[in-house]
Amino acid sequence: MKKSKYSAVKSIFIDSVDNDNFVELDTILFNYNILKESLDKPLKMILLFGRPGTGKSMLLNRLYHNLRNKREIHYFDAPIISEKEFLNKIYESISHQRVPKNMRVNFDGLLDYCKSLKGRREIVFLLDECQLYSEALMEKIRLLSDTRVVKFVITLHKTDNEDILAKEHFKTRIWEVIELKNLSVEDLEIFIQKKLFQKGFVEVANMFEERHVKFIYSCTRGNLRETNKFLYTLFSIYEHYDIYNPEKISHTKLSKKILEMTAIKLGYIHD
Repeated sequence: MKKSKYSAVKSIFIDSVDNDNFVELDTILFNYNILKESLDKPLKMILLFGRPGTGKSMLLNRLYHNLRNKREIHYFDAPIISEKEFLNKIYESISHQRVPKNMRVNFDGLLDYCKSLKGRREIVFLLDECQLYSEALMEKIRLLSDTRVVKFVITLHKTDNEDILAKEHFKTRIWEVIELKNLSVEDLEIFIQKKLFQKGFVEVANMFEERHVKFIYSCTRGNLRETNKFLYTLFSIYEHYDIYNPEKISHTKLSKKILEMTAIKLGYIHD
């Protein structure tokens, strides 16, 4: 079977938070720098807040990879729902000792242990998807942050129901809130260009015109996750045509028809 360059192109847009896939846009770098600078402030908790697909996990991952050799920092990229498992993991990260399999960390003992380290160590924990944690576990996280030894950077999805943010005991411990938003049309165009340039697909990047980007934006509203899904699907269709009907596509100009086919397939528009 014939190989298509679009097989490699579409893989660029697999939704991933890998550090290698980080795209340096001014708006993303601005939020990253605020986040990084917040770690040097006397804050107990820092909140990354935004709708799914606005880049919260990507920023946490970038922060971890850039700072892991410079300070004590730990990244929980997936939520640990079990309170026992979560407290064990916190203790192991701080103490560098394994908790025996059938034992559990006593929370009061963990608090005392953290307090004993005050003035000597500051440990940062990056917690993703915290909307999945129970309120009881979130309260323990807040109490740990009160020791001033453990600092948490947490992410929460912005939803229509934001009751968790309305709770005073939660608000008072968060001294920095960084809200992430979808990309603008201009940033979306730069995002697409940079993703393709980084992997050497300059000729594919040159296929995009302003009107094409505006069409994609009308579907995805600049949401990173939706944009990646759109472009992955777009180049999957290009891949199919390139292999089976190469005479029907141009490699220098993006097809309006294939853009519309992508939007129909993903349910953005109806045929």
